[in-house]
Amino acid sequence: MVAYTERQAGSKLADFIGDHAQVLSIATFFALCVLFFGMLSPTFLNMGNLLNIVRQAAPIMVVAVAMTLVITTGGIDLSVGSMVALINASAAVLMAMGLPWPLAIVLMLVMGAVIGGVQGWFISYQGIPAFIVTLAGLSILRGAALYLTEGYSIPIRDADGFFWLGRGEILGLPVPALIAILIAIIGFIVMLRTQYGRQVIAVGSNMEAARRVGMPARKVLASVYVVVGLASAIAAILIAARLGSGSSNAAQGFELQVIAAVVLGGTSLLGGKASMFGTVLGTMTIAVIGNGLILLHISPFFTQIVTGTIILIAIWMNTRLFERNWRFGKRKKA
Repeated sequence: MVAYTERQAGSKLADFIGDHAQVLSIATFFALCVLFFGMLSPTFLNMGNLLNIVRQAAPIMVVAVAMTLVITTGGIDLSVGSMVALINASAAVLMAMGLPWPLAIVLMLVMGAVIGGVQGWFISYQGIPAFIVTLAGLSILRGAALYLTEGYSIPIRDADGFFWLGRGEILGLPVPALIAILIAIIGFIVMLRTQYGRQVIAVGSNMEAARRVGMPARKVLASVYVVVGLASAIAAILIAARLGSGSSNAAQGFELQVIAAVVLGGTSLLGGKASMFGTVLGTMTIAVIGNGLILLHISPFFTQIVTGTIILIAIWMNTRLFERNWRFGKRKKA
């Protein structure tokens, strides 16, 4: 009886690890990165540096949460970096013209939703692949930001309330980090506890089957791009508030960091599988790697190579080693 109970407990543990192998692997990888940089840099584990990491990771996490929905549907959005740049620059231009910052924030949120909605319409209702639509958006939006600013950085002045969003603290925690955590919690609840979350997964698994059972599949598909547009607007506002300016050069390479964070966390690029908690861990892993390499005084040119290599290895471990081994173990027990 005792042996049977132990086998049953072992089977349950194996099932749990098999079902959560990718999240557990990225959690382990994150912990190893923290330990590695903590040992090599005496300043890495200082509270000031840790708070700086979460402050800088906040915009990426905000967009990564929304990108999780997009990738779960089997799509992708390559335009988020350019969208952040355009909205960032537009906010600075409007406030430089004297528009009150609360109104500027509202307009930027609307702008993000509209841009996302337009791209979602082309993808969902016109049948154009998301890669093509958002690749075009990447070029168009960055070009619009350059045209708007003429390549210059636009300073933001006399907006203390606005600056607080990017530089302020509540109980010692950075406001951007608290905003990102709140959005991550909302994303977690949406994916696990709401009908909309289940519809997003269903559309990613099989859009035609979802449509045939009565789901508004096209609306759901279009809506995730509206969500990522809103998230990009929030990220743009946080960046502008932290830097005190708007620039067409903001968020260079941002889309790659966001997509890497989502995939690192275990969300399938093929759609139908999401891990919001994994996305948070993926975001923090990328932030830790970037910060740690800077503290080790590694050349910024070499930093991109190291970061890309680490991300590639981590994703390979997730998709090949952990998942395959645990699935094989579960089949063997069966």
